[in-house]
Amino acid sequence: MTDKSITGERMKEEITSIINTMREVIFNPAGFFRKMPRSGGFVEPVIFVSSMSFIVGAINLILWTLDLGFATSFGTALLYVVVTPVFVVIFSFVGAAILFVIWKIMGSQESYETAYRCGAYAVAITPVSTVVGVIPYLGSVIGLVWMAYVIISASIEVHGIKSKVAWIVFGVIFGFLLLMNISAMYSARNFSSEMEQWQKTSHDFDEMTSEEKGEAIGKFMKGMQKGVEKD
Repeated sequence: MTDKSITGERMKEEITSIINTMREVIFNPAGFFRKMPRSGGFVEPVIFVSSMSFIVGAINLILWTLDLGFATSFGTALLYVVVTPVFVVIFSFVGAAILFVIWKIMGSQESYETAYRCGAYAVAITPVSTVVGVIPYLGSVIGLVWMAYVIISASIEVHGIKSKVAWIVFGVIFGFLLLMNISAMYSARNFSSEMEQWQKTSHDFDEMTSEEKGEAIGKFMKGMQKGVEKD
């Protein structure tokens, strides 16, 4: 067997393993974390995180192609595919540190490596939640609630946290994140609406008198102020 064929077989096995892991976390997170190795190094979970972020980037590129407004330009969408995996891997270590501290406070005796593995494999749901995320507001709710459930499953099965405690702690944390996310989305949509209105007005701006220009700017600023006050 040649070196190329060996490399091809290994790559095929790696892809199959990633797909199987993704499927198991999505459909049976409790079962996956119950038997997840708690040690073994960072290479495998890092590869998994990179793979998931690459898939999410590819999905964003497809959503841009379908003109679903998920990316502002082709360059931005392409950036998700090429650059995002690097930043996602870096952030995965930071996110794992945060989870590690939370779990320690809750009484976990597991190591940082175990915390990293839990956080890394939890991102298996992100390709699906990215697609669902195109639904305004509801998509974000589904994504965060789902992630909360996966993290809670890891808390119970890996870290030995009591179910009630895990649901209360992460319920509060993800509930807060959900409120922040919805608020940010509402502000962004409100700002976008005001900008669209301003763009419509600006087409005739050059033909307006000075008084009309001042009135148009005043209306725009009042609209922006109302949006801020609502938030």
